[in-house]
Amino acid sequence: MTRRQEKVARVVREAVSDAIANHLGDPRIKGFVSVTKVDIAPDLRSADVYLSIFGGDDGTQTKTFAAISHARSRIQSLLAGRLRSKFCPTLRFHRDQQFKKALETMKLIDQTTGEQQEEDLLDRTDEQL
Repeated sequence: MTRRQEKVARVVREAVSDAIANHLGDPRIKGFVSVTKVDIAPDLRSADVYLSIFGGDDGTQTKTFAAISHARSRIQSLLAGRLRSKFCPTLRFHRDQQFKKALETMKLIDQTTGEQQEEDLLDRTDEQL
């Protein structure tokens, strides 16, 4: 990624985060929404924005994502006000599931570790008897 792409990606990340947190009044947006990654095309005409949505069940998260996708043009117009560029990138939103998968993996590791500790404790108890 070029230096120019990195600068535009940073501005896009900040503008999208601010727009979601402060400028969208859609009641479907619930929970905490984080912009995890922004990929800018080399010609700076399009941007893939990856969002992690925390809080609520999968249905609530799906509604939140749909509301943000629906407000794409509003978010893009707010972004255009921040960019000093000839073109404003066209935004494409994607759900970022990596954080959710990492949490599930950590939960499984904790469960496995807890089960192993219980087995070790039972073995020690049996040895003492």
